[in-house]
Amino acid sequence: MGEIVSFKLSDIGEGIREVNIKEWFVSVGDTVAQFDSICEVQSDKASVTITSRYDGVISKLYYEVDDVALVGNALVDIEMEDGVSPSMEEGQIDVQSDIQVASADHTSSIMQTVKGHQILATPAVRRVAMENKVKLSEVHGTGKDGRILKDDILRYLDEQLRTPDVSAPGEIKLRSPPVAASASPPAAKPKPSPAKVQAHANVPYVPRLASVNLEEDRTEPIKGMRKAMTKTMTKALTIPHFGYCDEIDLTQLMETRNHLKLAAEQRGVKFSYMPFFLKAASLALHYFPTINSSLDDAAENLTLKASHNIGFAMDTPQGLIVPNVKNVQALSVFEVAVEINRLIDLGNQGKLGTNDITGGTFTLSNIGTIGGTYAKPVIFPPEVCIGAIGKIQKLPRFNEKNEVVPKYLMNISWSADHRVIDGATLARFSELWRAYLENPSSMIMDLK
Repeated sequence: MGEIVSFKLSDIGEGIREVNIKEWFVSVGDTVAQFDSICEVQSDKASVTITSRYDGVISKLYYEVDDVALVGNALVDIEMEDGVSPSMEEGQIDVQSDIQVASADHTSSIMQTVKGHQILATPAVRRVAMENKVKLSEVHGTGKDGRILKDDILRYLDEQLRTPDVSAPGEIKLRSPPVAASASPPAAKPKPSPAKVQAHANVPYVPRLASVNLEEDRTEPIKGMRKAMTKTMTKALTIPHFGYCDEIDLTQLMETRNHLKLAAEQRGVKFSYMPFFLKAASLALHYFPTINSSLDDAAENLTLKASHNIGFAMDTPQGLIVPNVKNVQALSVFEVAVEINRLIDLGNQGKLGTNDITGGTFTLSNIGTIGGTYAKPVIFPPEVCIGAIGKIQKLPRFNEKNEVVPKYLMNISWSADHRVIDGATLARFSELWRAYLENPSSMIMDLK
């Protein structure tokens, strides 16, 4: 019988001290190896998968599903293999969860024994492999001593993309190569007959909702994402909000998006309006850096952020989540769309990481996807500005010849921290953002 070691919940950052056990991937008696998934935990910020740092057999689980686990306390007991001590294992790997893999020293190597031979890869490379569900044992390493490099992972993924039917749609997170111009476009959906359109024209749309009939009062603990929202909104009450609203003509943007939509879909990316909204905001933030800033709790220091980490609010089964696209200022509109697709997929699965939902500097909330034209958005501290996007409507407007013409219009509602942003600054920022969206070709002039 080997030595039994307690595997403790490590510090996963962002001041998180406790988590809820969301799901166990192991049970007593299971054999685990380094990097095998142990459990999934839910903090008030994100869902995190905890992976093993030891090889051995699970001998004890300390918690049940939905129990609260404290950082630093034991999660499981693992019986080590005979002749192997924890110190030997710790010499091989210096991380305790997939979150720590992302922040570990990229110059150090991790060794893992698979089928009799060692696999060398840095934490960053191992993270890329984990995110794309790549088995390192199937990748040929071209680095020193057979070390697997990031390029090796990308090459492997590219080969998989070129091989038909190797994975489910959406599983690979990297961009697929553009489809040749000769490729046939997807078959158009058949249009309903005029009679059917007329028959349903006056029928209001009713979303499918699950009815909840309570026979008696029920008290539920505030936890997970709802707990995070409670904390954030309570803190937001200390911010003196002021609002500004405007109407934006998206007629030209709709034409531009329709031209690019097919090309994006051929690359496997859903192309909505949101990438344009985020990129236009980033371009405007270059001229108004105060709006992309954060204020400390004492309201004594304002930090102007170099990165445009723009968040967008998501309505998910787990509640309201605000992931953010990192460094929008350095991305193309298509690259922003790729990242939005990735974050939406993870959000709907409840698998967003801490890095995905922290570090935001500015936020847009697309409430218009549900309905409504105007809103009164609440700022996410320590940010100082947020915008709520209304639904797009086809409405009559006068053109330059005084003729009534149809236009596709959208309303935007801004909220800003009046301690650091004045009305004129926000109005000028909104005007520039509107100009980019109403004339999409003008964005080309300022793209970097």
